[in-house]
Amino acid sequence: MSGSAARTATADVVCLGESMVTFLPSQPGRLADVPSFGRGIGGAESNVACALAAAGHRTKWVGRVGADGFGDHLVDAIAAYGVDTSAVRRDPDRPTGIYFRTATDRATDTHEVAYYRAGSAASAMSPHNVPYEDLLSGRVLHLSGITAALSADCLALLHDLTAPRDGRPLVSFDVNHRPGLWRDGHAGPRVLLDLARRCDLVFVGEDEAEEAWGVHGTEEIRAALPEPDVLVVKRGADGVTVFSRTGGAAHGAGHDTAGATGRDTGVAAGHDAAGATGHRATEGAAGAAEDTVTTVPSLRVDVVAAVGAGDAFAAGFLSATLRDLPVRDRARHGHLMAAAVLTVPGDLTGPPPRAHADRLAALDDDAWGTLRLGPGWTLAAGANEEVRVT
Repeated sequence: MSGSAARTATADVVCLGESMVTFLPSQPGRLADVPSFGRGIGGAESNVACALAAAGHRTKWVGRVGADGFGDHLVDAIAAYGVDTSAVRRDPDRPTGIYFRTATDRATDTHEVAYYRAGSAASAMSPHNVPYEDLLSGRVLHLSGITAALSADCLALLHDLTAPRDGRPLVSFDVNHRPGLWRDGHAGPRVLLDLARRCDLVFVGEDEAEEAWGVHGTEEIRAALPEPDVLVVKRGADGVTVFSRTGGAAHGAGHDTAGATGRDTGVAAGHDAAGATGHRATEGAAGAAEDTVTTVPSLRVDVVAAVGAGDAFAAGFLSATLRDLPVRDRARHGHLMAAAVLTVPGDLTGPPPRAHADRLAALDDDAWGTLRLGPGWTLAAGANEEVRVT
C-alpha cells in the first residue's frame, strides 16, 4: 500500500454491519402456517465476510450483538467460516436481532419476512463504541446502506467511515436500499446517495436506483454517482455494467485511497461504445477521467432460492479485485459466486473451488453465454466433473 504506507493491512476485507439469527421455514407457506423453523444466520455484510473467507481471503467482521444465546450462535457460526470475529462487541442491555422468513421467492408478493431487530445491539453502533483500529485494518472496508438505516448513531458511523482520512482503505459500499428500514422514507434515498458518492467501489441495482433516486439506466446512474472509481450496476437477468476509472479502484485494492473521496459533484456524459466494453469521460474535481464501460451477461441458473445473491456477487467481485483480475473477470466471479448461493436454500454456501471458477471466468463469450448451473454444481466442480454447457 502506497501513500500512508505505515499502516499495514492485517486483513484483506473488513466488513461492518448487523448480523442476525434467521429462522428458515421447514416447508413453503405463510408464516402463520409454517409449523417449525431451522436456525441460520443472515446479514449482508457478514454474508460477504463469510463468502470471502470460504474463498481463501483474510476477513474480519465488526459488529455488535447481545450478550445472549443468539449472539453466541452468531459469533460462533461466522467464525466457523474462517472469519475473524475478535472485534465483535457484546451489549449487555440490548438483544441480538432475529428474523423469520418464508420459503417463497423474495421477488413475489407472497414472500414474508418478520424482523425483530428494533433496539438491537447492532443499532447502538456509533463512532464512539466500535474499534476503529480493526475497521481500518484491511485492504478493503466493506459497508452497506442497511447499517445507515438502523439508527442515527449508525448513520453517523458510516458518515465518518466514508469521510476522507489519511490511510483510508478502499471503501466498498453496497447501496442495499431497504425502504422498510427507514423511519423517514424520504430520508433514505438522499442518505444513500450521499454515502455512495463518498466511496471508492459501489454496488447498486438498476431497479433500486430507479426506486430510490428516480434515475433510469446505467448512464443516468453513473451521472448520479460520478465519484466512485468503480461503479457496478446490477441489471438482473441482463447482467451487470461496470464503470471503471483508469488508475482508481479498478486496478486493485492495495493502493492508498486517502484523499480520493470527498470530490465535488461532477457531470457524467457519454454512452457505451458498441460491444461489451467501451469508454466514456466522467468529469470530476480532478478533471476529465476516462471510464471503461464493461457489460457482462448473467449466467443461466436453476434457482433454488433467490436469497443472498447480491451479497455473494459482491464477495465474488471483491475476491477478484483483491487478486487484481481484469474487470470482466471480476464481474464473472461475482456471477459465479451468486450462482453458488442461488442453487442452495439459504443465504450462504461454499464457493466453487478457485481453480474451477477461474476456468469458467476465462471462457469465451459464446461458452459463457451457454453455461447453465444447477444445484450441486460447486460440488461437481470439486470432483472434476463437467458443468453443463447447453
